[in-house]
Amino acid sequence: MSRALPKYNKRRVVMIGGASAVVLSAAVIAGSALAGESHGNAQNATTKAAANTVNCPAVAPSLPAVPASAKAEVDRNLALLNTQIAEANKRLVDTVGQGGPNFVQNAILGPLKDKRVATVNRIATAIGRTAAKPQGLDALAPCTLNGVGGAAAGGAGTGATAPSAPATAQAGGAGSGTGAASAAGTITCPDVASQLPAVPASAKAEVDRNLTLLNTQIAEANKRLVDTVGQGGPNFVQNAILGPLKDKRVSTIDRIAISIGRTAAKPTGLDTLAACTLTK
Repeated sequence: MSRALPKYNKRRVVMIGGASAVVLSAAVIAGSALAGESHGNAQNATTKAAANTVNCPAVAPSLPAVPASAKAEVDRNLALLNTQIAEANKRLVDTVGQGGPNFVQNAILGPLKDKRVATVNRIATAIGRTAAKPQGLDALAPCTLNGVGGAAAGGAGTGATAPSAPATAQAGGAGSGTGAASAAGTITCPDVASQLPAVPASAKAEVDRNLTLLNTQIAEANKRLVDTVGQGGPNFVQNAILGPLKDKRVSTIDRIAISIGRTAAKPTGLDTLAACTLTK
């Protein structure tokens, strides 16, 4: 013969059962949260590993004794070299999985080298004003990619698929030969020579050399347009060609202004001529 449970026992059973359910639910929620957090951390770690890092030669150890008059400028440019590397490493992370097999070389390592050439040149010029100008520092400009996790130097990282480039958003679509050149368009830059004041005789050789360099830079950029038709995403031309070209032109124009300014009034505002555009 069964006996009914006392009321207080019933309440105890209900309370115990409810507490068990709460504990179980909390365990499930905590487990899910931890699993999600672990998954997120793993994804972040994978992304950083896939991005690799930039490895550049140190410039400071290769410098001669720096004159006191040049120290501030040299230190500022040495710091800029570090900033450029940090920016390149950040870009590696931000663009994991983008572009084709040459994306990293064309959009990150190439532009980084151009920036470093200009910065190292400014260091050499600063020293050369009051001492022997150091030679061969340009050899320290190229950087390499530290491979992590077996990712290729120019390829996408693990777990990422390179997106296909929209044909209408590129500086050039499919094509070959003259067709590729036509599809790529051409780069148009403001003329610098016509905006210069009278150039002192003492500066003429250096100014002419840098004006020729401006033309060379445009020719190289136009060649790169043709060579990279169809590569990268919608911002490839701006990031990998027009942006680096502007940086080169800023440095070259600055050298022109400095050379004139040594024996005459230094021209100002020439930096506004650095930016170029793409003409289809």
